[in-house]
Amino acid sequence: MPIVVPVTLVVPVTRLAGVAGTGVDGRSGLRDGSRRRSRPGRPGRQGCRWPVAGGIAAGVAADALLGDPRRGHPVALFGRAAQALQERAYADSRMRGLVYAGACVIPVLGSAAVADQLCRGRPWARLALTAAAAWAVTGAASLAAEADRIRSALAAGDLPGARAALPSLCGRDPAGLGEPELARAVIESVAENTSDGAVAPVLWGALAGLPGLAGYRAVNTLDSMVGYSSGRYARFGWAAARLDDVVNWAPARLTGVLAVVCAPVAGGSPVAAWRALRAYGGRHPSPNAGRCEAAFAGVLGVRLGGSNVYDGTTERRPWLGDGRAPGPADIGRAVRLSRAVTVAATGIAALASMITEDCGCPSPRKSPRSWKGGSPQAESGRAAGSAGEVGG
Repeated sequence: MPIVVPVTLVVPVTRLAGVAGTGVDGRSGLRDGSRRRSRPGRPGRQGCRWPVAGGIAAGVAADALLGDPRRGHPVALFGRAAQALQERAYADSRMRGLVYAGACVIPVLGSAAVADQLCRGRPWARLALTAAAAWAVTGAASLAAEADRIRSALAAGDLPGARAALPSLCGRDPAGLGEPELARAVIESVAENTSDGAVAPVLWGALAGLPGLAGYRAVNTLDSMVGYSSGRYARFGWAAARLDDVVNWAPARLTGVLAVVCAPVAGGSPVAAWRALRAYGGRHPSPNAGRCEAAFAGVLGVRLGGSNVYDGTTERRPWLGDGRAPGPADIGRAVRLSRAVTVAATGIAALASMITEDCGCPSPRKSPRSWKGGSPQAESGRAAGSAGEVGG
């Protein structure tokens, strides 16, 4: 016949053992030395929200100080691989273009996700990898350098030199362009590429970490290669262009708003910039570029838009802004505005990543006081009482 020990005697014995200093834990029956105690100061998720934020800030700073990597640039390597695949996959078909875009972007996203997973729980490795990726995918420094090179040529009256340098910023035909048209082309490129090359990468990095940085740059690079609405890529590049429109929707609008806020840096009026953004931002054929260009036009007090020639095809763009024709000095102001917007966007991205980041570090253990019921003894008493009911 089994021996039945009254439940009411079990709990007092364990409590008395603890009081008497025998080292028996009233909750588990283990000695105190074998039970892992909670360390209230131990960092967990709340203390490990800085790697992505720090990496984004460090990457943008590296781009500003060092410019693009000279050799083995990851974006250039991706471009060469995408070009090689295009030569084999091209067909005048939207479906073929969709498959091509997926074949280019998905491996990049997958590789970045694997690298991100390997860094979980390793905050310093995560910081270093994020910084390297942010440095590689942002292009604010090269954008400013190329724009300033054309500004210097225009200021010196060197129109042939300015025309020769324009293809480094945009794809329009520079032949026959005068000083106002060249200045307009540069400012439009600076405005749009402030979003594409600075604001969008850091914003996607804040939202999705390393996959966001790498995936965005893959999409944007692919759009710059095949995302044209005429000629060879009208159908094949359709998927890449639409995907780029989607991922740039929010960054372009943030760029426009930040340009308004930062207008005094370039000697502009936030009120005039806001009016231009509201009045002209939606007139551009692109759902995103118009927001950036209209805001810059309002800040600088110039008028952008007009006729552009791409591969022998002339495109008429609506006028953006109601100011004067731009000149070389306005290029310098546009560069200052671009830098200010980049700094503001980086700060916003770092703050956003501090809120959304989950670096995979272990959560802090709960203190014994946080057990429901107020104490481990009360929890033990309930457990013993439940066991007695089941045994009965």
